Amino acid sequence: MIVVGFNGFTHAADVFARHFRRSGVDRYRLLGHDAGAAVFVDGELVAAVEEERLNREKKTSDFPARALRWALREAGAGLGDVDVFAFPWAFTPEVAESQLRGLLASPLALTAKFEQFSRLGELYRRVTSEEAIRADFAERTGYEIPDGRLRLVPHHLAHLMCGHYLAGGGEAAFLVSDGRAETFSSVMGEIDDHGHAVFEECSVDIANSLAMLYSKVTRYLGFVPNNDEYKVMGLASYAEPAADNPLLDQVVELLDDGRYELRFRNELLDTQSYYALFDEVFGRAATPSGSSHDQADFAFKARVARWAQETVEAVTAHQLAALEKRTDRTRLLLEGGLALNCVNNSKLLDASGQFQDLRVSFGASDVGVAIGAGHHAVRELGERPVHRTSPYLGPAFGPDDIEAALRDYSERVRWRPCAEGKLAEEVAGLLSEKVVIGWFQGRMEYGPRALGNRSILANPGFDDIQDIINTRVKRREPFRPFAPVLLEEDAADVLDLGKKTASPYMTFVFPVREPARALLPGACHVDGTARAQTVTDLTNPPLAALLRAFRDRTGLPCLINTSFNVAGEPIVCTPRDALECFLGTEIDYLVLGDVIVSKAQSRPSTRELG
Repeated sequence: MIVVGFNGFTHAADVFARHFRRSGVDRYRLLGHDAGAAVFVDGELVAAVEEERLNREKKTSDFPARALRWALREAGAGLGDVDVFAFPWAFTPEVAESQLRGLLASPLALTAKFEQFSRLGELYRRVTSEEAIRADFAERTGYEIPDGRLRLVPHHLAHLMCGHYLAGGGEAAFLVSDGRAETFSSVMGEIDDHGHAVFEECSVDIANSLAMLYSKVTRYLGFVPNNDEYKVMGLASYAEPAADNPLLDQVVELLDDGRYELRFRNELLDTQSYYALFDEVFGRAATPSGSSHDQADFAFKARVARWAQETVEAVTAHQLAALEKRTDRTRLLLEGGLALNCVNNSKLLDASGQFQDLRVSFGASDVGVAIGAGHHAVRELGERPVHRTSPYLGPAFGPDDIEAALRDYSERVRWRPCAEGKLAEEVAGLLSEKVVIGWFQGRMEYGPRALGNRSILANPGFDDIQDIINTRVKRREPFRPFAPVLLEEDAADVLDLGKKTASPYMTFVFPVREPARALLPGACHVDGTARAQTVTDLTNPPLAALLRAFRDRTGLPCLINTSFNVAGEPIVCTPRDALECFLGTEIDYLVLGDVIVSKAQSRPSTRELG
């Protein structure tokens, strides 16, 4: 039995740009972003890749033609072999009619309602209806999905099923919270291997979406909404907590059953309106005397980021309190875009008296809905799922691929293979100095985080290494921290893990223990925390071997691990992608499989510049 899950629309970007002004800074505020494809064979996830890794368009919403083609080839199947195609949006006629009724009852002027009806009509006809999805598939693949083989899976259910599959199944409570699904922004309930139940009285509609509020704050602070929310989370640590939070005081109202309301309708408030509202709510003032404009602006933005972060924490804690009253489950699945707020994840688990484990998958955001839709179809077909929890689901490249790429760049690089069994030792030797290394191994990881197969690595023992990577390699804001990667066996000595014993996907933040803070300045955020990844010899053998060799050589228990890309680009996928990034930045060495690559041209390295 072969099941394909896929996400992405050919015409979404065009329709949203023309009718909803979703271009430029708002280019990711549309349906289908983080497009991708996943293939299940006899209940097991065997291949998955995001379309952005192949078409090189970050967070693309395009139909996942390349991803679908690669994943099926990896599974040894063709389109005609697929039993079910599962799509993670279900804009059924009933949902569309509900949207129209809601618009009719809205406070918009009559002319504005007619305009909105026209926009929604084209969106439904060209993008979201089942007929549009079928036509899109046929247009991009040349294959018409036979009757009975297409499943439209509600978006939040796809999120939930992704989390359940990647957590290994079993009983759990769940909270799914993101910007929007078909009609809701947040749902909660219970799930097990036989079914799930949604606590309807606790659901929150799109008009009151907490994630959309956070996204609006993201844009207000000068970042890209639906992409840069993690920057707001990082910036929040630069402001001290305050007694009053204007978002909680003036914008958000907590209600019974874990629900909440915003004092404005998300979907009806245009950019100019909420900018003016935030100016008033946040009390944007002139630069204080004696302070530079830049200092005052940074302080203001950090304060707003802190308020937004505290609001997320307060509202989701309110939701979890309601969930705890309705379930006796002690394991919680947290999925949806808001689950990428790893600072909040840790606080929720630590504060809960009932939940002893909280799982956030590496596909928690919309990257995971292709997996979730596929898993839901597997269960509907009566297949017994074969749970796979590894994130390394994408393309791999062998020695011949690496050699061919290197020969194409032979005038610009020099390379040498390591002796068998010596890679970890040699790279650990390089990393004992102030260098930055591109690390390219095995199958590409799935999801928004680099988890050790397409990573940039560095020594966290240097107090200026964060500045070096931010400015000379990643080309990003200097306030942003880097994550440590360390062996699971060492984690408790370095981090206060609380209830967790491991953090394999960088979905939690932990306090760094006092002795380690001075030892590892490059791996600590300004508030003394770290968003850590833990690995074992089983989960990632090459990276575990490198960490052990580096620890033995330097006495340091971790490395800095950040995604192998520059700001605004997808993580590298192929050896050629890696070489282009290497040559376009001040990365000192590139490790492709067991080959160590250096630049042929004489140019300053980060070691020389640092």
